[in-house]
Amino acid sequence: MNEAPALVRLQALSTRLDTLLASVHRLEQENRSLRAEQQQLRDERTDLKARSDQAKARVEALILRLRMLEDRA
Repeated sequence: MNEAPALVRLQALSTRLDTLLASVHRLEQENRSLRAEQQQLRDERTDLKARSDQAKARVEALILRLRMLEDRA
């Protein structure tokens, strides 16, 4: 008769363990997904920074040309 409560507790622990393992697998997958998204955002940021720097250089070159034309006039 003492085995019944122990068996119930063991089954409850087993169920809890299954739940925890499922949570671990879900969190691992979510973590992988978030890391991939984070890398994608880093790459996008790097690309946008490069494009911004190029645009800035072109604007600065145009300003310089305009100043040179203004000085000639």
